[in-house]
Order: sequence, then structure tokens, then C-alpha cells
Amino acid sequence: MPTAREALLNAGLSALRELPWSAVRMVDVAAAAGVSRQTLYNEFGSKEGLARALLRREVDHYLRGVERRLNERADTVDRLVGIAEWTVAEARARPLLRALLTGCWGEWLPAPGPVRINAQPSGVPAQRRADAGPPATGDLVALVRDRSAAALARSRMEQSRADHTRPGAGRAELLYRCELAVRLALAHLVAPGGESVGPLVRTAVTAPLPVPPPLPLSAPSPRAGAR
Repeated sequence: MPTAREALLNAGLSALRELPWSAVRMVDVAAAAGVSRQTLYNEFGSKEGLARALLRREVDHYLRGVERRLNERADTVDRLVGIAEWTVAEARARPLLRALLTGCWGEWLPAPGPVRINAQPSGVPAQRRADAGPPATGDLVALVRDRSAAALARSRMEQSRADHTRPGAGRAELLYRCELAVRLALAHLVAPGGESVGPLVRTAVTAPLPVPPPLPLSAPSPRAGAR
């Protein structure tokens, strides 16, 4: 049985399927979740707080899915292809995730506002984390890239068999290939092609790179460790 907080988040997400965020009313969200409006405000503080919590849950859902695919018993290329294909499929099915990954917001979605520096911290630990705000699109890409590169580097150390990338590939090359896979997924999401993104990723991440390899396409988020 979901907690009151989860029930409220589910109700808020359901409301967004029918109404633009500006028309979603807190009293209706509370009623749909079967709790009092006071419980809603105790959990989230405000409608803005509910929006931040919805966005935080989407980020967490996405990063957990990335971790699951990184833990699959497959070679480097197959795991990067899996992450790219899953990213496209999930973002197409989840409008909030799509907006977080592409930066394309509309009136139907609760776009993240600036974090208020002097805001009173929430008494709910999960809400304090949500109130810090979701990572920006570039930061989210960097998070996936860095986590992917770290997991694949560990896997390479643990496995004696060779994979399909160039043997001895260093960290710079691994970071570049991981980010390339994510960015190809986002490009396919914004401008869909006639086929799965998988073949594009497979071709791109197995192509030879110049020596030394190019730097990653974007810098890591300064707050990546907290995400």
C-alpha cells in the first residue's frame, strides 16, 4: 500500500494527464489521494513543492533504470545501446521525464522554478531533497555519462574477456562514448528516425576515435555527487 506521500504524487501525476499544471488544484489532488488537504501541505508545503517532488521522483526513476541496465551482464556496447533505447522509450511514455531530458517545457507541465535561497527547510526529509531542485538537462546528461563510465570501468577491471570497444580504452574515451550514447538518444527523442536508436548508438560507440580521444561533450555537474 503506498504511503500518503506516494499516493499524493500519483494523484498529482494523474491530474497532469487531464489538466495543465496551472489548472491542477491541491484540494483535488488531496481528494484523489484519499487524504486531507492539510496532509498534502504537511508533505509538500505548497503547490510548487509538489511540483518539485514530482520532478525529483522522475529523475530518481530514470537514474534507477540506468543503474539497472548498467548492471546487466552484457558487454559495453550492448549496455550503452540498452540505456539509449530505454531512455527513448521511457521519455516518450513519461512527459515529465521527456521535459527534464530535453528542456522542452509547456503549459501542461510544472517547469522547475529557481530555488529560493532563503526558503524555510521542509520538515520532511524527502521534501528537503526535492526542494533543492532537479538537475538541469546538461547536468542530467553528465550524471548518466559519469555513472555509466564508472560502472563500465569497474566491469572492465572485473572481466578478463575483451568487449567490442578498442582494448585499453582510457577514461577519456569511455566518458566520450557514454555521453555520445545518451545524446544520440535525446536527438532521437526530439527528432525521431525511422528505426530504433540502437543501430545508431552501436555504430557511433564502436567507431574509431582520434588519439588522444576528444574530451567529454559537457562538464560534470558541480553538484553531481549530491544527485
